[in-house]
Amino acid sequence: MHYRTMTINDYDAAIALWSESEGVRLRDADSRKGIEKYLLRNPGLSFVAEGEREGELVGTIMAGHDGKRGYVQHLSVADSHRRRGIATELVNLCLDALKNEGILKSHLMILPENKAAQKFWASQGWAYRSDILLYSFVNGDNLNI
Repeated sequence: MHYRTMTINDYDAAIALWSESEGVRLRDADSRKGIEKYLLRNPGLSFVAEGEREGELVGTIMAGHDGKRGYVQHLSVADSHRRRGIATELVNLCLDALKNEGILKSHLMILPENKAAQKFWASQGWAYRSDILLYSFVNGDNLNI
């Protein structure tokens, strides 16, 4: 398995992977332009795993931060490559990169029906938070942003 920093050149393969991944919800913000903006704003914090075949993208993780807290999203591993430690390695790469930026606490959001993700993140030492509520505001007419 080969791990490297994600670039915008991975976009098409990443979208294909995310589209096939149960529990990943894509929004308009996941457009090529949106992902490119995210990667440029958060250089070196998102990673991909490449399989045995050249150009075969089998895993992704994206991360960014606001200067205090990290935010992790779009961890996904192809069904054909699960249970090989790929997700764990992607998480470790991501958290190490955030730590190098001085970010020691990170958050992520999981859809309530995604039981597999809940189990995975708990196994990685992430704690479910019941003491806070997440509120969102859409500044415009596009509710799918």
